[in-house]
Amino acid sequence: MILHGRPPLARLPIRHSSPLRLRSRPLHLAPPFLLDDYVPRYHLISSLDAAKKRSAAYAHLRSCNLCPRLCGVNRYEKTGVCLIGAETVKVNLIAPHFGEEPSIQGHRGSGSVFFSGCNLRCVFCQNHDIAHQRNGFNLTPEELAEWYVKLQEVGNVHNINLITPEHVVPQVALSILHAREIGLRLPIIYNTSSFDSLQSLELLDGLVDIYLPDFKVWKDSTSKRLLKADNYTSTAMESIKAMHAQVGDLCFTPDGIAQKGVLVRHLVMPGTEDEGQEIMRWLAKNVSRDLFVNVMEQYHPDAHVGKKRRSTKPNQPVEPNGSAASRAEGIRYEEINRPVATSEISGVRRAAEEAGLWRFVDVAEHGGFNI
Repeated sequence: MILHGRPPLARLPIRHSSPLRLRSRPLHLAPPFLLDDYVPRYHLISSLDAAKKRSAAYAHLRSCNLCPRLCGVNRYEKTGVCLIGAETVKVNLIAPHFGEEPSIQGHRGSGSVFFSGCNLRCVFCQNHDIAHQRNGFNLTPEELAEWYVKLQEVGNVHNINLITPEHVVPQVALSILHAREIGLRLPIIYNTSSFDSLQSLELLDGLVDIYLPDFKVWKDSTSKRLLKADNYTSTAMESIKAMHAQVGDLCFTPDGIAQKGVLVRHLVMPGTEDEGQEIMRWLAKNVSRDLFVNVMEQYHPDAHVGKKRRSTKPNQPVEPNGSAASRAEGIRYEEINRPVATSEISGVRRAAEEAGLWRFVDVAEHGGFNI
């Protein structure tokens, strides 16, 4: 068929050398992880389930088993390892935060709540002034909920990001339940060290949209020395699997902002490349090859690392792998008292790729977010 004396379009010769040839631009969206819209999970639970969670939260506080330390104390009467009571939480900072992953902070920031205190005692803690020193101000769950709404209405943030909340999960649960009644509409992020009990995560099921767990170390000897925890690795394994069972792999709306799922972080530290590699292999095999992973490279000596010993008695044992200088000067944790090497970071990333992981927090080549 001829239209206006011209051959059909399919018969026109294709000139690949033409400078006017149009090129299609890929959208870089993975449909299984793309959401048309999203309603936070805490808006989907019934009033009956909400009442049950409130009751469970108070029960946890009367006999605290929120972390594997299992203090068992009545936090209305005294405190456990975390040194935080029952009726309030201690908060160091509440503000829009632009130091998270691009899909978390977006263009308007993540509404971050930095809780004081922690159930770990990491000697290298990058936030030791907040986690170890318990600086800040006290808030009830209701006051905390009002801050969530203020971050939403005034800060115009993308989400509510609860940072180091493992030891205040009951108060957090109560605050989320109150916040949904006073107008909160944003996804909730649980930003954790993974030193959580399964009972704690069960309380959070239905309230949290995004889990942001660290998987810090692999060897028990390392966790005892650097985290001051005996059973960190086995606990992190159980916790991350439970988190993934609740919310699955990380999903996004078309604007590139994460709405639901798990993003695992691993901070590569000096001399622990082999542990990072084992963590990546375990994640790929036991959680999901579609897991979103951030291989972090910003380690720097902090907290107790590189500090002088409090005493330099004769014949005092030297830190493992300690140098002659550390023996003479009494340097603490000398084996991680240096920046992490590029080769160590690359080794962990390479192990992750070889294990089948493919979704990483990288700088996007196409000018948007990698989702």
